[in-house]
Amino acid sequence: MTIPLVGDQQSQTDQQRKADDVQAMFASIAHRYDLLNRVLSLGVDKGWRRAAAQEALLLKPSDLLDVATGTADFALELKRHSPGTQVTGSDFVPQMLDIGRVKARAQHLNIQLEEGDALNLPYPDASFDTVTCAFGFRNFSDYARGLAEFWRVLRPGGRCVILEFPPPAPGLFGSVFRFYFQHILPRIGGLVSGNAGAYTYLPESVLAFPAPDRLAGLMVATGFRTRYRLLSFGIAAVHVGDKL
Repeated sequence: MTIPLVGDQQSQTDQQRKADDVQAMFASIAHRYDLLNRVLSLGVDKGWRRAAAQEALLLKPSDLLDVATGTADFALELKRHSPGTQVTGSDFVPQMLDIGRVKARAQHLNIQLEEGDALNLPYPDASFDTVTCAFGFRNFSDYARGLAEFWRVLRPGGRCVILEFPPPAPGLFGSVFRFYFQHILPRIGGLVSGNAGAYTYLPESVLAFPAPDRLAGLMVATGFRTRYRLLSFGIAAVHVGDKL
């Protein structure tokens, strides 16, 4: 006999299903992930990462954790700008981490890349001065839980930096960007990666993501002193949260 799931049990099952689907999807496109990021953003994503790195390194952290690090693009960017910082990248897709390790060796950069679940980070409380997450936060099945984990592993006075795609804003530019995301990006992404579903998921995940002011509200509710700024006319946004 099967007992129906209710309440929290059903929610946990839905969250696990989303996590499993996201994990499998990114594993399938890992080999083309970096190329697609460059092509689909026309290279602008490099500037976004630089802006986020400046915020992340402003307080000169000794230990930094990059959550949902993927193929470690952002973790390596951080290490290049701050060689004295111990940079750890965490992700739950082993295939992405394998590519990140190859890149780290090729660039002669010493970073730690470790498998881990963003909603249950495998680190003690107050382990890091800074926690970052670049274009991975929207894939979390529970945003509040993710922020709570960021808060937990941060030391007092630490900083959280989230770089993400907000939903397109109203207006002409937002409408053009929405059209690109929904109709052009999935075709290019599917052609290059061989997985059209992955690049159908991307616009869906962006459209479902909280607007910048709402994400800032979630960060404030977690306990962070928060500010954010929009990049490239609102295509991306960087949120900064300080743990007082």
